[in-house]
Amino acid sequence: MHEHCPHCGLKFEVEPGYFYAAMYVSYAFSVAEVVTLGLTTAMLTKSESPWVYVSVLFAAILIFAPFNLRYSRLVLLHYLSPKIVYNPAYEEARDKRLE
Repeated sequence: MHEHCPHCGLKFEVEPGYFYAAMYVSYAFSVAEVVTLGLTTAMLTKSESPWVYVSVLFAAILIFAPFNLRYSRLVLLHYLSPKIVYNPAYEEARDKRLE
């Protein structure tokens, strides 16, 4: 992830440790994925073997890990952080620095 927005120059990490909160969002994503895939596996396979569920859910967690990392930060920035908003002054200041 970029340290600053390549378009307007906004610094994403507004304070040290800011993205630790994204872990909670990522956890929510993981829980939703595991519950959905667990129920889907149960309906499709009707298996009673725990190894079927463990293997499907373990593979899903590994496959969705990059998605969860990226999109948990995006959700944190765009929806859960009201103090981070687009300001055209950032873009104007960046343009002045580049001239």
